[in-house]
Amino acid sequence: MEHLKHILFIDIETVPIAPAYELLPEAMQAEWNKKARFLKSSIDEDATPSMLFTEKAGIFSEFSKIVCIGFGSFHQEEKGWKLRLKSLINNDEKVLLNDFCTVLTRFADRYPNFVFCGHNIKEFDIPFICRRMIINNMGLPDCMQLNGKKPWQVPHLDTLELWKFGDYKHYTALSLLATVLGIPSPKSDIDGSQVGNVYWQDKDLERIARYCLQDVLTTAKVFLRLKEATEDFPEPVYVSDKK
Repeated sequence: MEHLKHILFIDIETVPIAPAYELLPEAMQAEWNKKARFLKSSIDEDATPSMLFTEKAGIFSEFSKIVCIGFGSFHQEEKGWKLRLKSLINNDEKVLLNDFCTVLTRFADRYPNFVFCGHNIKEFDIPFICRRMIINNMGLPDCMQLNGKKPWQVPHLDTLELWKFGDYKHYTALSLLATVLGIPSPKSDIDGSQVGNVYWQDKDLERIARYCLQDVLTTAKVFLRLKEATEDFPEPVYVSDKK
């Protein structure tokens, strides 16, 4: 397990930047209308921009924001190895991203050559975080300065990429990958498609955080399975994000 200490497992949860299409500024409505014309052809010709915004805006960094970032890292304690899990949540995205940078700084102080690991993080989580930092007029941490780098120059670990085995046309959801690998996934009362409603309607960030950390835990289990690790999986320890 010693060689896994420099890995920071990560997952983000995103929601549309407004609770409804009608509440977007006029300029953003116009831009979403352009996006919606493309989405209609690939999803549902009868779908309105309003319907598509509710269903799909959360995956586009220009039309959504990050409300939760989950972390996991392996630590050795007196009774053996533990996977420490921690979530950051905030309605103010800039505050959340600043807290994220603080976590990275502390982890980098301990492990200067650390790498991220997540499911589809190379195409979603990391680019999404970078774009939202730029939108919030923030500088990018050194570990996220990826402009101009070739894919093989990016050191971060992606369980989706590991599962592809070079097949770049193939996508497998984390839940499906865990299932076929025989990895029990923690039960959740929501899925990714419901996060926006839980945020805007239920206003339940804690529930979103629990869901996010379940994905972090599952990702860590999948990663060890793909790397053919023989050790028993460490007991997860949830670290409170309360200050």
